[in-house]
Amino acid sequence: MPDLDKLKQAIIAGDWKSAAAATHAAIDAGVEPLTLVNGYLVPAMDEVGRLFECEEYFVPEMLLSARAMKASMEILRPLLKASGAEPVGRVVIGTVKGDLHDIGKNLVASMLEGGGFEVIDLGADVAPERFVDAVTTRNAGLVALSALLTVTMTSMKGTIDALQAAGVRDKVKVMVGGAPVTQQYADAIGADGYSDSAGGAVALARRLVAA
Repeated sequence: MPDLDKLKQAIIAGDWKSAAAATHAAIDAGVEPLTLVNGYLVPAMDEVGRLFECEEYFVPEMLLSARAMKASMEILRPLLKASGAEPVGRVVIGTVKGDLHDIGKNLVASMLEGGGFEVIDLGADVAPERFVDAVTTRNAGLVALSALLTVTMTSMKGTIDALQAAGVRDKVKVMVGGAPVTQQYADAIGADGYSDSAGGAVALARRLVAA
């Protein structure tokens, strides 16, 4: 039986090669893919989020951990799909229209996937209609909107309005974040939640899905 704690530690350390090797070894030994996700990947990314909140980790370390987690998920994803395993939730994420910044969004997307969510990443400069289309075609229960510029924050409200106009607003929870975004702004535009960090976004997403 492989030492599965090596997988968790490799992700926390941001060592993608070791994470991939440990994942392959675990699968070859007959460990269930869902066991690896729930027992090792999710706790690893939770720990990375904690280290970030405590200011022991910063964005570069989080990005390395996210890359290591992705290396493991690339191996596990097709196996999970084949087994019919259900994700914690399905989230559509993107940087809103007019905004090309995606580092923060990418980090949150990686943290969410590491937290057991199925992530549909629409990229940057995403029009409201694309969010609506992704929600309806992928049956998502959560939408995550990112903005890094004050001038593009209004696109968050535009996206929420588009979800309302399409008749799907009551079927999804909307969470927002980004450097200029505040809890006050989130409340003003009718978002369901706000987070100022990637680690916090995972905890928020779990609460919204549970609600």
